[in-house]
Amino acid sequence: MATLQPKNSRGHKYWYIVESRRVNGKPRPVVLAYLGKPEDLLRRLAGLEGALRLKSYSHGAVAALLGVAQALDVPALINKHVPSTPGGDKPLRHDLTVGATLLLGVIGRVCMPTSKRGWWEWAKTTSCEYLLRVALSKVDSQHFWDLMDALPVEAIEKIERQLLERVRRRYGLAAADTLLYDTTNFFTFIATTNARCTIAQRAKNKQKRHDLRQVGLALVVTREDQIPLFHETYQGNYSDSNVFKGIVDRVKQRLVDLGLDIEKHTLVFDRGNNSKANLALVAEAQLHYVGALTPSQHAKVLQSAKNHYAPVAVGDDTLDVFRAKREVWGAERTLLVFVSDRLKAGQWRGIQAALQKAQEKLTRLQKTINAPSQREQTKQQIETRITRIVRHQFVKDLIEWSLTEAKPGPWQLTFTVKDTARADLEKKLGFRILMTDRHDWPTADIIQAFYNQAHVERAFKNVKNPYHLAVRPQFHWTNQKIAVHFFMCVLGYLMTTILMREAKNKAGFKGSIDTFLDNLNSIRLAACIRATGKRGKPKVSHQLEELDEPQRHLAQALGILETHLERPNLDGLSVYNSDHA
Repeated sequence: MATLQPKNSRGHKYWYIVESRRVNGKPRPVVLAYLGKPEDLLRRLAGLEGALRLKSYSHGAVAALLGVAQALDVPALINKHVPSTPGGDKPLRHDLTVGATLLLGVIGRVCMPTSKRGWWEWAKTTSCEYLLRVALSKVDSQHFWDLMDALPVEAIEKIERQLLERVRRRYGLAAADTLLYDTTNFFTFIATTNARCTIAQRAKNKQKRHDLRQVGLALVVTREDQIPLFHETYQGNYSDSNVFKGIVDRVKQRLVDLGLDIEKHTLVFDRGNNSKANLALVAEAQLHYVGALTPSQHAKVLQSAKNHYAPVAVGDDTLDVFRAKREVWGAERTLLVFVSDRLKAGQWRGIQAALQKAQEKLTRLQKTINAPSQREQTKQQIETRITRIVRHQFVKDLIEWSLTEAKPGPWQLTFTVKDTARADLEKKLGFRILMTDRHDWPTADIIQAFYNQAHVERAFKNVKNPYHLAVRPQFHWTNQKIAVHFFMCVLGYLMTTILMREAKNKAGFKGSIDTFLDNLNSIRLAACIRATGKRGKPKVSHQLEELDEPQRHLAQALGILETHLERPNLDGLSVYNSDHA
């Protein structure tokens, strides 16, 4: 219970609101509020206090992220791997180390992605300066550029491994879990003529920007909580299969380094990573796996499954599944064949869209083929144009067309959609063939493990969200800066998944990461500025704005209330130059 207590200093009596709390098992008085001299207290009670001004700052997300960074000692860990300058000191700019600077950039990526130039415009609307007790107005794009340049690319994997070791000790990782692997890419605006950047290359872009150079990102995340255990930034024109080939042994080593039992972990990947050589690498690494095969390349398996399906309950659904052991690429694997309604619906939508587009183009060709403005064409030239229009994998089998000479003409194009072919095609869609070496797993567990692949896809969706966690915008154009930038983004995602895990376990939070960060950003810290009527600076105090019940639950779960009230010493964040790591 709080009490009023006086304190004498230099012949004057001052009053405080004090509460007794146990610190290290012993009762200690903790000051909750300073009330001042008796006349100051009387003036407050009489409503005669000086003019009051308020300014509030976004506080929740910044405070929570700094709390995680403090628990893991992130800046000190990064600084440990930064080479010293010729004078023997670590690089420093505006009294900030490389680790502190990267952490500031990480927090900005999580809360509101901006360019490095726009970072301060965001930061000054938050409680970042108040919590760190550091002036940040000079942290501009050149500041980030200089200190990002000091981190060697080869140090990133070491930092990530050591950081995850701390995560496991401090927050815990599942002792037995499914690991989900996938890749994605991010387009850039790096000029085609820029020969100094080799990591950004043109290739098929997943955001349909095939006209731009892109950079790839590979991720391994846990099924539970989607915590990233491994990431790789790679050249944008590498195929999924080639990337997978290069990371298999490194993923195994990461599990070993983290003290995780390889026997209890299963790597899940999609069919784009398959090849005989890659599956041999997985077997050599002694990694258990669940993968997928391309149905069109394994027609015999589909034929074997015909009329041999058995119902299997998978979650709330019941699927007709064929299960058997077959030799595939020189090794015995357990195969599952079933029809995925979701996959079938998606495939059919894609075929219908392609079919409609082809019909529209053929209709336009019908109208223009004999137009006076058209140059004279041979039959072979027109047939080539038609073949190009219907070249889609399935459309060419659905549309029947003919080109004949006619009068007036000289050409007449007719086409129709074959209903029988369309019905036959629909029966062939939606097939999944899964493979695994988990021969003792129940069928439902194998399917569910593969369905968990959606978690890593959700992780990519989060890092492409323009409002939180986004990899873009990124305006770096050297290989080293791009790799460091991607590392910062993955680090931000790691810290956010840790906070989400805490919120779920301690506050029962059930929303998305986007909603979670919005809720945290809405927790605001108010600076109360009071004129004292005396010379000198006005009196400034800080307090949280009124919280609703969901906000209070989050704040309590993540220690944000305590962070504000006790204002803990954050020197452990190693904002200044330090080699204590």
